[in-house]
Amino acid sequence: MPAASSTATSGRLLSLLSLLQARRDWPGSLLAGRLGVSERTVRRDVDRLRELGYPVRAVKGPDGGYRLEAGSRLPPLLFDEEQAVALAVALRIAAGTGAGIEEAAVRALATVRQVLPPRLRHRVDALEIAAAGEPAVQVAPDILLALSAAIRATEEIRFDYESAEPRPPRRVRPHHLVVRTGRWYLVGWDAAREDWRTYRVDRMRLRIPNGPRFTPREVPGGDVATFLAARFKGSETADVWPCRGEVVLDLPVAEVAPFVGDGVVEEAAPGKTRLRTGSWSWPALAAGLLRFGCEIDVVGPPELRLAFAELAGRATRAADRGG
Repeated sequence: MPAASSTATSGRLLSLLSLLQARRDWPGSLLAGRLGVSERTVRRDVDRLRELGYPVRAVKGPDGGYRLEAGSRLPPLLFDEEQAVALAVALRIAAGTGAGIEEAAVRALATVRQVLPPRLRHRVDALEIAAAGEPAVQVAPDILLALSAAIRATEEIRFDYESAEPRPPRRVRPHHLVVRTGRWYLVGWDAAREDWRTYRVDRMRLRIPNGPRFTPREVPGGDVATFLAARFKGSETADVWPCRGEVVLDLPVAEVAPFVGDGVVEEAAPGKTRLRTGSWSWPALAAGLLRFGCEIDVVGPPELRLAFAELAGRATRAADRGG
């Protein structure tokens, strides 16, 4: 076959595959019209795709047609330019999720990068994706797959959990698998405690088989990310700190704003900053404010004043006991 003819055939095969991926069923006559060839050529091209491993099935009916289905092996894949860049970005992110697939993700990224056109390769190489916070905690892919399967099947799970004190196996109804700050968490309903619980997946050791089926329920608030953020703040309901206070710091706003997280700052006077922030306890809030190393005027509430007094007493006793 001449080189020009072979190139045309390869391009047509890619166009045919792209069309088959775009919708469920394609009449043969419509495919022929879109590709600008005869229906006989479409049949030959479909046979070529089958030889490459694509499970293209003939669809019966008045018009006849074709359907691309899931197969038993992975054939060569086709992506447009934006999909290829998105895939490369996703693979870079996957290498830092702690899901135990880092090596495979790096190898897959190398494979994708190798076949990218130079202009797309430069776009991918220019991307800087850095992991923020703590390094990812490794979790075996098998346990992630097992938990995902239990969630889809709405099956209760049994597992041992690493903790300070030995405890009997847990029985939990799994609802959500979430990754947060480099760690994987399972959010589930503990029927024995009649409450929602959150577990670090790297501390779980699953037992088999799974337990009975259950009826799923909705996490408080309806959004698992908000629910998990609230639990990490010590709140049982909304994603807010249970202890919130307001102070005026003897520092300019520019020296306070970068270090307040989700707090709110505004200028109270020249060289002074009004700060509204929160924490999981009043002593923790007071201690966090002391890190600014400046004079502090407490606006409220009274619980924050008492927390400062308590910390002052502890500090005085610690200084007196010092050798």
